[in-house]
Amino acid sequence: MTVWINGKKYVVNGEKSLLEFAKESGIYIPTLCYHPRISPTGNCRLCVVEVEGSPKLQTACTLILKDGMKIRTNTERVKRSIRFNLKMLRMIHPDDCQTCEVNGRCELQDLFMRYDIKRESVQYLGNGVDVLDESSPAIRRELSKCIKCFRCVKACDEIQGLSIYSMIDRGHYEYPATVFDSPVYSTACVGCGQCSYVCPVGAITEKPDWRIVLDLLEKKEKIMIVQTAPATRVAVAEEFGAEPGTISTGKLVAALRRLGFDYVFDTNFGADLTIVEEGSEFLERLKNGGPFPMFTSCCPAWVNYAEKIFPWTTEHLSSARSPHIMLGSMVKSYFAEKINVDPSDMVVVSIMPCTAKKDEILRDQLVVDGWRPVDYVLTTRELARLIKIKGISFMSLPEEDYDDPLGISTGAGAIFGVTGGVMEAALRTAYELKTGKNLEKVVFEDVRGLDGVRDAEIDIDGEKVRIAVVHGLRNTGELLKKMEKGEVFYHFVEVMACPGGCIGGGGQPKSLDHRVLEKRAKGIYEIDESMEIRKSHENPAIKRLYREFLEKPLGELSEKYLHTHYRDRSKEWKGLSRFASEEVKS
Repeated sequence: MTVWINGKKYVVNGEKSLLEFAKESGIYIPTLCYHPRISPTGNCRLCVVEVEGSPKLQTACTLILKDGMKIRTNTERVKRSIRFNLKMLRMIHPDDCQTCEVNGRCELQDLFMRYDIKRESVQYLGNGVDVLDESSPAIRRELSKCIKCFRCVKACDEIQGLSIYSMIDRGHYEYPATVFDSPVYSTACVGCGQCSYVCPVGAITEKPDWRIVLDLLEKKEKIMIVQTAPATRVAVAEEFGAEPGTISTGKLVAALRRLGFDYVFDTNFGADLTIVEEGSEFLERLKNGGPFPMFTSCCPAWVNYAEKIFPWTTEHLSSARSPHIMLGSMVKSYFAEKINVDPSDMVVVSIMPCTAKKDEILRDQLVVDGWRPVDYVLTTRELARLIKIKGISFMSLPEEDYDDPLGISTGAGAIFGVTGGVMEAALRTAYELKTGKNLEKVVFEDVRGLDGVRDAEIDIDGEKVRIAVVHGLRNTGELLKKMEKGEVFYHFVEVMACPGGCIGGGGQPKSLDHRVLEKRAKGIYEIDESMEIRKSHENPAIKRLYREFLEKPLGELSEKYLHTHYRDRSKEWKGLSRFASEEVKS
């Protein structure tokens, strides 16, 4: 179809909203309630445009283009409307940008700047909401900053299917509340942080720990050890102006050293270790006939979901700890022995794309010999803030390598960062451990891609193994319901709570690029393809670890340091999920 925008002729292929087409074509239209991961609502009224023949202004996010349309995005009438709506928002939003967690990356702040909406031009009234909820280790809710955009409500409902939030009250006093206004940690919330990811202001953020870590780094009283997750290295550079998917592993290591960390290790090593243990566990189940399916356990938001909503799955979860917990366990045991240091004198910090990891490190099941494997988790966004505060020019840094021996990894460890990666890495190892044969083709195309649910049948030495990969908890809930009804059967299932897996984690740099997951996934696979070793069990540092310390997979020391257990938590929360069983609802 043909349309005219600001007097210029454009050809549009397929059905699209004006906002979608404008973003593709480089035409600026302001937005605030719109986000590419959720359906449009048009309630912020900032993306208004004039359409010839229509007496009213139309919202670009809901306006579907039709042949022959003539549209103006920058008329005086449009600008007056945008400025009026921004002034209304300025009246209800507090003026504490200097100390806000999203200062410098706040969408509302950018709009105030662009349209010159000064504080003195309006009277501050507040938004009528005084809710400060710090009950969760994963996220923080300060609803006096809420601009009533509905993003958190829609993300929790449409992406995760949990519906933790609902807009209550009317007009000035409207806000996203939990059921009975309960603290979010006492609801079905799993800590995934998708609400914090889509929030355009500072109303919902990750629970900030960067100030604590900064204080520890500057005191220099402990041995400071840091590890970085696979997905962080293809995202952190976005905070410094780079294109999504830019691989910045070496600069990331260099930045952490300049922050003052004594050792910089790679969570990919922990991912390789996870695969050896988890792959061995899966082969044991194949040998013993179950129990099936076996679910992956490296995503803490998924583990919370399993324990809270579908407790029957806890008997099917792999007992393998997640990669950063495994690495933390090895730092405070194996590595502590090597450098002759007491674990109590160490502080382990994980740089993660995930907010739920902040919750995970507090699980009592992970305590070994009185210490927790990981002391603090910083999101990718928090790390970027630390780097900026310390005045480090990230993009100018040289490429540096991780420290040995816990910094050596394989391509299999790298692909943990994208949906399907854990499954693919596990298949590479499980095949060779079971058959004793060399796997020539290491890429499993059936588990790659960003479809919500993918399944396949894999032949492992004549044995047919049914596998599935799912990301997003709404998709997960629907798949689990089918399993409960006996409609589908699988031997092995990978679950990631966030869209695209860890690359779309709640702690990643915020982006309105609808292709951001695709770009980050491309970076992850490029890392895998560039690696000399692409199978976890071939990692020489992993072999050395078993030879010098653990002895064997699933052995006594492995069980102590690398495995865990789960419990039914379905009676502990007050909220209800669309997927909750009738027993839980009663």
